[in-house]
Amino acid sequence: MDPVRNPYAPGAGQRPPELAGRDRELQAFEVVLERVARGRPERSLVLTGLRGVGKTVLLNSLRSQAISRLWGSGKIEARPDQSLRRPVAAALHMAVRELAPRHRAPDRIDEFLGVLKAFALRGAPANAKLKDRWQPGIDVPATSGRADSGDIEIDLTELFTDAASIATDVGTGIALFIDEMQDIQADDVSAMCAACHELSQLGAPLIVVGAGLPHLPAVLSASKSYSERLFRYQRIDRLDRLAADQALTAPAEREGVDYDPKALDAMYDASGGYPYFVQAYGKATWDHAPRSPITADDVRVAAPEAEAELGVGFFGSRYERATPAEREYLRSMAKLAPSDDMQGAVPTADIAKDLGRRPASLSPARDALIKKGLIYSGERGTVAFTVPHFGRYLRSQPS
Repeated sequence: MDPVRNPYAPGAGQRPPELAGRDRELQAFEVVLERVARGRPERSLVLTGLRGVGKTVLLNSLRSQAISRLWGSGKIEARPDQSLRRPVAAALHMAVRELAPRHRAPDRIDEFLGVLKAFALRGAPANAKLKDRWQPGIDVPATSGRADSGDIEIDLTELFTDAASIATDVGTGIALFIDEMQDIQADDVSAMCAACHELSQLGAPLIVVGAGLPHLPAVLSASKSYSERLFRYQRIDRLDRLAADQALTAPAEREGVDYDPKALDAMYDASGGYPYFVQAYGKATWDHAPRSPITADDVRVAAPEAEAELGVGFFGSRYERATPAEREYLRSMAKLAPSDDMQGAVPTADIAKDLGRRPASLSPARDALIKKGLIYSGERGTVAFTVPHFGRYLRSQPS
């Protein structure tokens, strides 16, 4: 069939043509927006799940909902080697700029921007080189005495409180969206939790919506014990059969193309219902199918191409980031893992036994793989892959 009309989009964070199976999350966030608009207290939100389940797509969709309600919004992607000061300052700058035209007192906006600038500049040490001093592009002078103490917990709490007051003046809210939230540095995680706690106590109209890997709740809990009650956690999982079928058939129907029922069976078996894989197999199958309806034979013919594409872009690129010692650890995990899903945790003691090593000697490899986002530890003494089907991929590779 015509590849130009191919509707599927297997891209990182790219919205699929049909956002299937996420109605519950979208409706729940609509309730959050409405409650905040009415001055009702509401918790910030955390989405967790494996890679490839569509967390970033959902995060972007939630942001679109906030924007449609005339909220101020900003989005950042956390990095383990970067403080929150600069990205949070940039995101809140964007959010307040969206609200500024509706604010009746320009001086209040300038006052906040002065605090925001002081917060951002406080992240650079006094002796920093010029190239390391970030200028946030704010025309007003930095103020002193607010959000500039150098203690990130105090400063972030004050900044969030001041930003929320701007939203209150306008009669709306602010939402800060954070992707890869598990990569926030430990001190910044503690500060984020403290700031959200203060906002919840005040009933202030600023919420954080984070997305991250399955161990993100444990990261937050290790920082502040009350984080278990501070956030509303939503686990984002693979699509069920009906949603996976909808993700494939709805875009195809808009192009006048149908699927044979057995083709949908084969698609679900191949993709496991993971949204990224659904798009990858859908794209390859469309390009190989000679006509409508798409058949199970078309899926089987196209599967090797989809798997080769996944092997390079989804699995291989991650595997290449690992050192030889880390790859040895990953291969042992793949051999021992009972399954490729979130329940496929492997005891670290079993990995050590398989490799003939002392568990302590493998800690550097394990910790490095966690930092690289290739594995996570959901429970003490166990590890699991962050990438679905990664174990199956590794078992298919030559040693």
